[in-house]
Amino acid sequence: MEANQIACPSCNSNNLTAKYEAKYVYSYIIDSNAPGLKNDQELLPFLYDNREQVESTQYIKCENCGRQFPCFFSAKSNGIDLNDLQKVLSYDHNE
Repeated sequence: MEANQIACPSCNSNNLTAKYEAKYVYSYIIDSNAPGLKNDQELLPFLYDNREQVESTQYIKCENCGRQFPCFFSAKSNGIDLNDLQKVLSYDHNE
């Protein structure tokens, strides 16, 4: 394997996927014509009045063996590079 590639430490596969799972609660203020102040006559789920993220999980998953490696991706940072990915995969998450 080339030095600039990453692989799962469990099975040596390079079939890896970065995943971001999030759970949101959408709120619609009930008014006289339809739920949600932004809706008129019918409820359109994409016209919510408030959205609150209540859970999130970020990880790298090996699609070959299923092992997951917790990590954090931030829109405020400059992203994640190859060195960061190698650190995530080499960290012993069982400690």
